[in-house]
Amino acid sequence: MMRMRKEGSLSIAGLLRDKWLYVMLIPGILYFLIFKYVPMYGLIMAFQDFKPHLGFFGSPWVGVKHFERLFSDPQFLILFRNTFLLAFYNLVFFFPAPIILALMLNEIRREGFKRFIQTLIYIPHFVSWVVVVGICYILLTTENGILNELIYQLTGQKIAFLLDAEWFRTVIVSQQIWKEVGWGTIIFLAALTGVDMQLYEAARMDGAGRWRQIWHITLPAIRSTIIILLILRLGSFLDTGFEQIFLMLAPTNRDVGEVFDTFVYTKGLLQGQYSYSAAVGMFKSVVALVLVVSANWMAKRFGEEGVY
Repeated sequence: MMRMRKEGSLSIAGLLRDKWLYVMLIPGILYFLIFKYVPMYGLIMAFQDFKPHLGFFGSPWVGVKHFERLFSDPQFLILFRNTFLLAFYNLVFFFPAPIILALMLNEIRREGFKRFIQTLIYIPHFVSWVVVVGICYILLTTENGILNELIYQLTGQKIAFLLDAEWFRTVIVSQQIWKEVGWGTIIFLAALTGVDMQLYEAARMDGAGRWRQIWHITLPAIRSTIIILLILRLGSFLDTGFEQIFLMLAPTNRDVGEVFDTFVYTKGLLQGQYSYSAAVGMFKSVVALVLVVSANWMAKRFGEEGVY
C-alpha cells in the first residue's frame, strides 16, 4: 500500500513538474475535439431524412435508405472509379516523391545551398489552389498558353490539357506533386538527422558507394517513418481534395473528374440533400478506417511498428 501511494505521489509530482507541457497540449486537444470529434455527431443525418427546421431530434429516421440509394445509383461506380484512380495515382506517384527528394537533399553537403533549395520547394505549399490552377491555366491553355505555344512551335499542334479527359488525372497529380512535395520532405529530413554517421564511415571503409549507403543504411533507418506515414496516408485515401478538383472540372472532363468530394458538394450544399451527402461522407470514412486498420495489422505482421 505504501508503495502504491509512493508511486502515485511520484506521478502527481511529475504532472506538476511538467504542467506547462500539458498546458501546451490544450490547443491541439481542443482542435481535435471541436473540429474532429464533435462533428461526428452529425453522422446521424445519414440515417435520417434530415430537415434543418426539425433538427437532429425531430427529423424522421429512415435507417439505411440513403446507403441503399447510394449503392444502387449508377453514378456510384463512376464516382468510385474516378476517386479510386486519382487516390491510387497520388499514392503511387506523390507518396514516394518526398522520400526521393529528401534523399537528394540529404546528399547536399553545402548547408547554405541546401537551405536555399529547401526554402524554394517549401513555398508552393503556402500557395492557394486558386493560384495554382491560375498558374496552370497560364501554362497549359490552348489560348496563348506558354507551354502550349512551345509545343505548337515544335509540333504544329496544341494539346488541350485542361479540357481533354485523358490529361485530367495527369494534370491533377502533377499539381499535387508540385505544390506539396517540398512540404512532405520535412518529416523525412528530420528522420534522416537521426542516422548514425559512423555507419556511413564504416560503409565507406568497406568500399560501399553512395548508392549502397542509401540502400543499406539510409532507407532502413527511415523505414519505420515511411510505414507510419503510409498508414496515415491511407486514412485519407479517398480524400482527393475538393478545391483542386472543383476548380479543374469542366464539362468535357467531368466524366473522369467527378469524385465523392465534388458529389457531396453538389448534393449537399447545392441541392440540399443533407442526409444523402452525409451517407456518402460516411461511406468514405468507413473505407478509410478499414484501410488504416488493415495496413496497421499488416505492418505489425511483418514486424514493423504501427500507429497503434
